[in-house]
Amino acid sequence: MPYQPIKFYQTGSFVVGNRLLDVEARSTQSDPKRANTLTSGHRACQGCGEALGARYALDTVSRVTGGKMIASNATGCLEVFSTPFPETSWQIPWIHSLFGNAPAVATGIAAAMRVKGRDDVRVVGQGGDGGTVDIGFGCLSGMFERNDDVLYICYDNEAYMNTGVQRSGATPGGARTATTQPVGPHPGNEFGQGKNLPRIAMAHEIPYVGTATVADLRDLEYKVEKAMTFRGARYLHILVTCPLGWGSASRDSIRIARLAVETGIFPVFEAERGEVTGVTKIRRRVPVEEYLKLQRRYAHLFGKKPQPEILHNIQAAADRNITRYGLLDDTPDDLKPPGEAKDAATSGHDEAQPEDSETDAMALTSESFEGAR
Repeated sequence: MPYQPIKFYQTGSFVVGNRLLDVEARSTQSDPKRANTLTSGHRACQGCGEALGARYALDTVSRVTGGKMIASNATGCLEVFSTPFPETSWQIPWIHSLFGNAPAVATGIAAAMRVKGRDDVRVVGQGGDGGTVDIGFGCLSGMFERNDDVLYICYDNEAYMNTGVQRSGATPGGARTATTQPVGPHPGNEFGQGKNLPRIAMAHEIPYVGTATVADLRDLEYKVEKAMTFRGARYLHILVTCPLGWGSASRDSIRIARLAVETGIFPVFEAERGEVTGVTKIRRRVPVEEYLKLQRRYAHLFGKKPQPEILHNIQAAADRNITRYGLLDDTPDDLKPPGEAKDAATSGHDEAQPEDSETDAMALTSESFEGAR
């Protein structure tokens, strides 16, 4: 009896926008034959940016390599929600390492493939900011220094989310975690601490360094594909939103990631051999409050006792990024006043929201934004 094969597409992947493009211009996710390296059934939180970023990144590696890839994964959220024993959501050769040695394990895999004469098999190491910026930092720096043929991807959600939202070396100044100052004159994480790992990677002058966010998945795919054209050590730093740790609504994950770019808080760029070769320009600049108000980890900045000096410091850091990377074009459109964002109280978090900010707190940060213009 004649029959027609059933076609299975994951919801939202084979979208109209991609079908209107030429086949070669379509995204990896629009291909019905994509690998689905991280497939359904995992335990990630609703709105998890890490699950989204990992799926897009590794599907792109799989497409570029024809499926000839192996991944080394540090302990962390990505490992825990994707491989609860005895199950797994990975459909690639995947190895779980310790919290701090994913780069070393990836290096060993690459060396083994080289000895076997399998230069066609490419290796990816990956982990969160805790396993990358802190615990795995020594192994990662060694991988960079030796220029081992590994693409390492950091999924940065700015704290140790898997173990209870503790501060990491990637936690931004002013942000609340379970281990940062909850009260006092300067609550939240201290300024002047932490590490800017993309710039540290650039200092090693490795072949390729890139940053990306889950707000621009085509850019993420492009940078993964670009990284795979190089041999040697490569580093990709992806900002991934975390509704649980950031205290944001799951539906706002992409919006928040986009605001991180549009404020200048998270610069998106790529570099080769230590030199910046391209940046993503800010299309519509907004003050940092638009980004901060959507997250409960910054709620203390807007309450009965607002923290205008902390808001000022965060805005100054964003302004510095804009200047350092040249994120603004010299056109009036980039400097138009932004619209207002709704705060996290309208995103399903009424119970933990601060009261309205004092007028003087908002006035100070508004003045700092006007001055930056």
